[in-house]
Amino acid sequence: MTVAVTLESVSCVFGSGAQTVRAVDHVDLTIEGGEFFTLLGPSGSGKTTCLRMIGGFTLPTSGRILIGGQDVSHLPPYARPVNTVFQDYALFPHMNIRDNVAYGLMVQGVEKAQRHARAEQMLDLVRLSGVGARRPGQLSGGQRQRVALARALINQPQVLLLDEPLGALDLKLREQMQTELKALQRQLGITFLFITHDQHEALSMSDRIGVFNNGRLEQVGAPQAIYNRPATRFVAEFVGAANVFDGARAREIAGVDSVMLRPERIRLGAAPQARLSGAVIDAQYFGSFSRVRVDWAGEAVSVDLNPELHPELPTPGDTVHLHWQADAVHPLQMVGLTP
Repeated sequence: MTVAVTLESVSCVFGSGAQTVRAVDHVDLTIEGGEFFTLLGPSGSGKTTCLRMIGGFTLPTSGRILIGGQDVSHLPPYARPVNTVFQDYALFPHMNIRDNVAYGLMVQGVEKAQRHARAEQMLDLVRLSGVGARRPGQLSGGQRQRVALARALINQPQVLLLDEPLGALDLKLREQMQTELKALQRQLGITFLFITHDQHEALSMSDRIGVFNNGRLEQVGAPQAIYNRPATRFVAEFVGAANVFDGARAREIAGVDSVMLRPERIRLGAAPQARLSGAVIDAQYFGSFSRVRVDWAGEAVSVDLNPELHPELPTPGDTVHLHWQADAVHPLQMVGLTP
């Protein structure tokens, strides 16, 4: 498989002296051709700066960025084989949809009839046939997002950069677009680099995920590995709900200094052979699951229950007994990964 994007010890520093901010700190990363790769992290973690450097909107302070094996570290955006889809769509309100989609071809000097024909093909691809004559203001948010996607794909980029493109959509439409984006990526075989702070988007759409924290990649791996075998406390707690225990508690559970235990891996049972017992702090019903928090000598332990198996939730103050299999406990590194 060919390599689509390579970052070699890439850093980006803003400001100087006491005002210096190291937004991206010596990041090494390889993204394969045809991969749906997601950079996941909280606001300010460095993921968007990383995308902007790949797209050419921000230049790296040090290191190299290669796309398709070519060093593009200091090339302007228009000279790179990438296109970007932004959260706010960035459509031209005075142009109709057909001309919006065809804009990149117009800049390249492609003849009008040819670029309009190509634009209609792209609108068909994103399931927007027949809307070419409308203006952006006449479309819904989901439709405008499809237009932005068609415009970004019309030049057949090697890599498509997607900067939190679903953040402005409501939950149901966002979930629908997640499915459509993944299906489209598989159909086209183009490398997608997706930016999000939403763990559910990352887990459901990605071939691999890179988790950003404080300008560094804490972990890179398949969604199942990121969720089930997080490297650090930050990854464990940012990607899904997690009970994390350090020090004496961790050593009591597994004989190591830091461990993670997912709430869904814990069950309620009888007192004999229970791993621990404690009083219920509170219980919440979320539809597909219920979450109970149990006091363990001053520390809250979250337990996720199947409502079909537990239609009646324990009440605060009830004593419950917690059980889990040995392989439910995962050891964590005490610090982040070094670059």
